[in-house]
Amino acid sequence: MEDIEQYFIDLLNQNRSIDIAEAEFKKYIAEDAELKAVYSEWCHENGSSERLGFRDFCEEYRDNQDLVWDSLSDYNED
Repeated sequence: MEDIEQYFIDLLNQNRSIDIAEAEFKKYIAEDAELKAVYSEWCHENGSSERLGFRDFCEEYRDNQDLVWDSLSDYNED
């Protein structure tokens, strides 16, 4: 798995809902030992728990996307 964060983003974009994306991700890691190992390593490197790592990433990603749109809106209002 080259870039697990891009994998997270793709999964989130495909499902549009963090809850649905998380359910899909949990299904995938239960079926794919390599993905589970990469995810475990990513969680360890990022100081996240395996239980909440995916959700935390998705929430932070969505918050950052909202900030981008907010800053563009602020720019257009000037």
